[in-house]
Amino acid sequence: MNPTRPTTEHADEEAVLADIRAMLLTLLEEYGEDEVEIGMTTTFNRDLELESIDLVTLAGLLEQRYGDRVNFAEFLAGMEFEEIIELTVGRLVEYVVHSLKAAEAG
Repeated sequence: MNPTRPTTEHADEEAVLADIRAMLLTLLEEYGEDEVEIGMTTTFNRDLELESIDLVTLAGLLEQRYGDRVNFAEFLAGMEFEEIIELTVGRLVEYVVHSLKAAEAG
């Protein structure tokens, strides 16, 4: 299977959450944090303490996994600063699922 062309089975929340959880754990390993619980209500800033550069790295990982169907930078650009600070894994999962389904339909 081509990793940049996910099938419908990859457009459900559970699969996307698993993908994003794996990406975040990869990021957190660099800080020696590998025992972190990551769920839909986990926040990037408060719970995971990710920096701006970590979000850039996450954007690259999302692009590797989903190709141009998921534009994390565009997603963040549509938010106010406070929204970015309070961003949850669940909100990103919902965005990815929506983006993948839109790409499949389009």
